[in-house]
Amino acid sequence: MSTLRKLALAACLAAAFTAPARAGRTCTDARPTLQSISRGMALARRTAAALDASGAQVVVLARAGQDLSRYDLRWSHLGLAWRTADGPWRVSHKLNQCGTAGSALYRQGLGEFFLDDMWRYEAAWVVPTPELQQKLLAVLQSRERTLELHEPRYSMVSYAWGRQYQQSNQWALETIAEAMEPATIHSREQAQAWLRFKGYAPTVLRVGPLTRLGGRMTRANIAFDDHPPQDRFSDRIATVTVDSVFAWMAASGLGGAPVRLGRGDGNEEFQ
Repeated sequence: MSTLRKLALAACLAAAFTAPARAGRTCTDARPTLQSISRGMALARRTAAALDASGAQVVVLARAGQDLSRYDLRWSHLGLAWRTADGPWRVSHKLNQCGTAGSALYRQGLGEFFLDDMWRYEAAWVVPTPELQQKLLAVLQSRERTLELHEPRYSMVSYAWGRQYQQSNQWALETIAEAMEPATIHSREQAQAWLRFKGYAPTVLRVGPLTRLGGRMTRANIAFDDHPPQDRFSDRIATVTVDSVFAWMAASGLGGAPVRLGRGDGNEEFQ
């Protein structure tokens, strides 16, 4: 049995006794299969090799855990990945707790990051500037600073400029702001003010009233009441997406062009 298959089998056995939190997903009784774990572990291995080759210490890493193509979005979930002192990559990211209205921050390996019910077995990342990498590394190595801007109340579509809820990509973006200005940013309000000043623009989703009503009534992790009424009633839901963060990092000069790792062994830049 190959090393990869042994790792996949071990992960499958471990998964049989755990119920992982998921980013905006509901937990089900379905258990990971050997095939899904093998594919996730293979993606983790290839991602680690590509990140090692990049020479980066910190990257803003994305996965495709949900099909968001109806909103013209490719990626669903962001994490902040960093190389540890002894070599392996770790990912700090926020996860919704099985479809509830709560969330928590997690520090995981790449294998765990890519085992969370993937829609497409692809990864993407942005390499921040050397200055931002060093500042993010200082945050990610500190439990207190990593938690500083975390709001446990969760909504998948939380308002980009609100503080009532916080979704996963929003935590990552606001943490980037805090890392850049640690002397002056100590609250979500301050982080969002800095992001506005630096030109960040959230994605505006067109979500009709029936979709909003159905989501709010049937999913504890979806809420729209933090959005301004004039936006909500005109079906405009402004929220933080991976695509918008990637675009802003390139436009603001805080990072390079996003790099995608697809189903093959190569990686490519894309706009």
